[in-house]
Amino acid sequence: MKYKLVTKAIAAACLTAMAAGVSAQKVSDDVIKIGVLTDLSGIYSDLAGQGSVIAARMAIEDFSKNKTVLGKKIELVSADHQNKADITANKAREWFDKEKVDVIVDLVTTSAALAAMEVAEQKNKITLISGAASLDITNSKCTATNVHWTYDTYALSVGTGGAMVKAGKKNWFFVTADYAFGHNLERDTAAVVNSSGGKVVGSVRHPFPGSDFSSFLLKAQASGAQVIGLANAGQDTINSIKQAAEFGITQKQTIVPLLMFITDVHSLGLKAAQGLTVTEGFYWDFNDKTRAWSKRFFAQHKRMPSMVHAGVYSAVLNYLKAVEATKSDDTAAVMAKLKSTPIDDGLFKGVIRADGKFEHDMYLLEVKKPNESTTPWDYYHVRAVIPAKDATLPLSKSVCKLVKK
Repeated sequence: MKYKLVTKAIAAACLTAMAAGVSAQKVSDDVIKIGVLTDLSGIYSDLAGQGSVIAARMAIEDFSKNKTVLGKKIELVSADHQNKADITANKAREWFDKEKVDVIVDLVTTSAALAAMEVAEQKNKITLISGAASLDITNSKCTATNVHWTYDTYALSVGTGGAMVKAGKKNWFFVTADYAFGHNLERDTAAVVNSSGGKVVGSVRHPFPGSDFSSFLLKAQASGAQVIGLANAGQDTINSIKQAAEFGITQKQTIVPLLMFITDVHSLGLKAAQGLTVTEGFYWDFNDKTRAWSKRFFAQHKRMPSMVHAGVYSAVLNYLKAVEATKSDDTAAVMAKLKSTPIDDGLFKGVIRADGKFEHDMYLLEVKKPNESTTPWDYYHVRAVIPAKDATLPLSKSVCKLVKK
């Protein structure tokens, strides 16, 4: 009888321990599924696209050689949102409802990012944005289930815009992509120009995506502005710069790409891009850690990473660390962990604020002359490190609903 009582007690204790373990390590659907939703075929596919899928895969492999967390399998899926908000929203809804995706990353293109954020908030799922730029993502449109990881229009405006105004380029005309990102980038840069004693003499908006920028550039040329600020990105920026050179505009006016990636410089070539000032959140040749990781990336992609690719890697890696630390994929628990844990993964270092902005240093870069480049992809002079606090909108100026005043 005594033996039976002891046996029952041991069995009960085991069941209690097992129940506690299940509770402590709760992973919905017994899998952690990460979705890379990006531009796989359009104008941003070079700076994001397949490179983002590779970066996410690298993060999973670096986190766990057997691709597991808490004993559960980590799965990776990807899709092309074609830079369209409706396609993005539909795919996000399908992933969350049918495929049980836990987190969506990349989300290049502001309209796509905002669409995915809205669905994620409704479904209580997480978005980690590395590709889109709009300040509104963590300001007027912020959500409790989102982190803006890599850069935003505020950082670009105080970086590139601020540097050009300080250099005496105070008279501006904007050529702007006609969607949320372009509007926000023009707005934020114009604020920097005006507050620094400069003047905006005009602007024109072009269709997104575009191909022929001649009429817009000629209006900018006719304005007589010192600076033609390009509030666009990717192939739109590349084509704008090429066509400005063809028209001889660059001989008398300064072309300033307000968002430019190393992949854009590579496409243009140093002869065409030399001397351009850009702001980025990551540069592969910044230090030993960034070089080591970037060479591994290059081995798979045959191109050096953009800051979007680096941001996707960092976001996925730190998401998985948060899942491991909380022993759960519960959205609230993971988000709380992300926002309470300083990040230092070799590519980025900083903290995630209440509004969901990952606050980290940015870099003011100048494109090298052809004779200054000594190795492939050796494209930038690092002219300044912009401290995290200076590169991020002060919380005191935020209108995000998550920020307590």
